[in-house]
Amino acid sequence: MSGRCWAWPAAIGAAGVAWYVSDSLRHRREGAFGYNLAAPPAVDSDDFLRAAESLTGAPLSEGNDVELLINGDQIFPAFLKTIRGTKRTLCVQTYVYWRGDVAEKVAAAICERAKAGVECRVILDALGAAKMDRSLIDSMKDSGVRVVRFRPPKPYTLRRLANRTHRRILVADGRVAGGVGIAAEWTGNAQDPDHWRDTHVRVHGPVVRGLAGAFAENWLEATGEVLAGEKHLPHLGPVDGGGRMQVVRSSAGVGDTNVEALYYPAIASSSRSIALTAAYFVPRPAFLEALTKAAERGVEVRILVPGPYIDKALVRLAGRAAYEPLAASGARIYEYQPTMLHAKTMVVDGAWSSVGTVNFDNRSFQLHDEVTLCVFDQEFAGLLTQTFDEDLRSAAEIVPDRWRRRSTTQRFVERATTLLRREL
Repeated sequence: MSGRCWAWPAAIGAAGVAWYVSDSLRHRREGAFGYNLAAPPAVDSDDFLRAAESLTGAPLSEGNDVELLINGDQIFPAFLKTIRGTKRTLCVQTYVYWRGDVAEKVAAAICERAKAGVECRVILDALGAAKMDRSLIDSMKDSGVRVVRFRPPKPYTLRRLANRTHRRILVADGRVAGGVGIAAEWTGNAQDPDHWRDTHVRVHGPVVRGLAGAFAENWLEATGEVLAGEKHLPHLGPVDGGGRMQVVRSSAGVGDTNVEALYYPAIASSSRSIALTAAYFVPRPAFLEALTKAAERGVEVRILVPGPYIDKALVRLAGRAAYEPLAASGARIYEYQPTMLHAKTMVVDGAWSSVGTVNFDNRSFQLHDEVTLCVFDQEFAGLLTQTFDEDLRSAAEIVPDRWRRRSTTQRFVERATTLLRREL
């Protein structure tokens, strides 16, 4: 190809990079301020619930049932059972759809439902699911499944290249919901580095409508089609003995996302304990300050993050820059050792819990479309805390004195990677 022929692609690429960097710096400036919460309400109080509703616009519903699912051995049987039991409409969305037997099983189950007359819709993030076997997409389409790629890269969308949908959603008949990344890595029981540690849920009750809405929002953007009517949004009565929950979803934009608006008051309102599990932990200054202030006022702050097995090494390096101020404040940090830790959960004061797709980094807080289930129930919080404590048995605690003696080179690398905080 001649030099002239190469000039246009090079110019377009350079312009795209410049635009992307400019947008990155813009977000950094806009996100540079901190937060403040006067007279924090107790997390288990009605005042906190009203604040959570007001800040996020996510309605709180009563009478919901949640099933906690730990690792692939529990997650995928429930996931496939839900798909196979669908009668009218099936909505599946995922950021990650890679390879392996489970990828084929999920595709086959969706195809079977489509052939049986179920309206099946699938959203695949165009970048996150790039490794998916194309034949699986073809087989779904041939079976009548409507499959869309979310925000495929195009020259005029380079500015939004980092704005992905990170949501993982399954909604069956508008009545049962869950979600998971679909790949061999999520199978098994975290027994070795090839099988990841993760936490998911399956829910029934009025809160399902929030997950259906999160799917419908991305489907509308991708296709222009509005999902409405009884087959998508049926009447959902309360489940006997069910609890209070809300689904909070957020999308990239200028200013704070709903997830940020939710997580900050939860941390700032804590009075006894915070148990945070984060697959990717690179806290923005405002959230680092919130966690350290919580520890300084006597809250038991425990943070569990990935150890040596992590699919994004730069994220671990950048996150480690936060260890010293956290440890100095009294927070305790643990690195999970057996395999990649992919869970994203938080429990505050044994009363409020969050389980979803939200990582503790700028991508989740500012760039990605996310969704998380918030549960206001001490029993469920107890189950999550029990799981957290079990994970700590397979984790190595960061010892403050030893950590302060780390090498100058390591400190330099940590600081250097924090400059990329927005992109990590």
